[in-house]
Amino acid sequence: MHPFQYQRAESTDQAVAAVAQNPGATFIAGGTSHVDLLKEGVHRPTLLVDVSALPLQQITPLAGGLRIGAGVSNTAAAYHPTIQQQYTAVSEALLAGASVQIRNVASMAGNPLQRTRCPYFRDPTQACNKREPGSGCAALNGYNHVHALFGASTACIATHPSDVAVALAALDAQVQTSGPTGPRTIVFPELHRLPGTTPHLDTVLAHGELITSLDLPAFAGRSHYLKVRERASYAYALVSCAVALEMNGQTIRRVRVALGGVAHKPWRLHKMEAMLAGQVPTEKLFRTAADAAFADAKPLAHNAYKIPMGRNLLVRALLETSGLRPLAGPAGTAFAASVGGMAGQLAGPR
Repeated sequence: MHPFQYQRAESTDQAVAAVAQNPGATFIAGGTSHVDLLKEGVHRPTLLVDVSALPLQQITPLAGGLRIGAGVSNTAAAYHPTIQQQYTAVSEALLAGASVQIRNVASMAGNPLQRTRCPYFRDPTQACNKREPGSGCAALNGYNHVHALFGASTACIATHPSDVAVALAALDAQVQTSGPTGPRTIVFPELHRLPGTTPHLDTVLAHGELITSLDLPAFAGRSHYLKVRERASYAYALVSCAVALEMNGQTIRRVRVALGGVAHKPWRLHKMEAMLAGQVPTEKLFRTAADAAFADAKPLAHNAYKIPMGRNLLVRALLETSGLRPLAGPAGTAFAASVGGMAGQLAGPR
């Protein structure tokens, strides 16, 4: 592990100032992803500023919605009654994303900021523009079965790993920050960048800018998160889908859909959302929409399987959210969010 200094922040302003004035500094909270990168030699900060003790650990009402403090643990958010009932996709994504031990430590702001699980990024012996700008992308001609279908570039084809980020994107969450130039609000779908020529920049956050809360707007519809992974126990999504659906009688008033595991950021399906608005939900409609959603996918040598997988997952997520198909388990649980078994258990009643 590369040597670094450590400092525990006593206030938000102190944390921001400490990182902003040191180009090699970074924040750390739960550290469940961060520490792995330190051990692997992928991340080499000169200073870690610990923000885990800051008073950012409350979930409070906000204009009909919720404000989730940046330091709230994934477990606390997943089991919060309002989140389970009103923002079900968030609970399902968190519970499908990691073990109890990890959720107890991981923070709500840190989860969406975790870095890609591309094996070439996490291996310092391989070329990776995200880890070392200008070094190349070994994944382009390597084994790229977990890589992007949308928004990739010749510089990077990695995907974003967070489950809850997909749910937050579908629910139009807002990110509140404090930075060297003061506070600002970022619409969640705009938080993450596409790789372009600068894949080492994952987000639009400035150096020293600290997330203070994640705000969920008022929402009276149904939401759902669904995930396909390589094994029944906890693993990162090959493809995932979050749906936020609001009905007007028998027709769809508004729907928001985001995919995970297919791009450098949660991938919103704006054109498909517009296609579904005002329509009566049917499986035929959803299959037509899913075909359109993946029409622009650009598969690589080893990940073309994600296209039929993604289409089928999208249809299932829409059917289950609309009530045309029953959930695989109770809403707001990992069983509802998981395709197939979960840790060796059946996803539904025996």
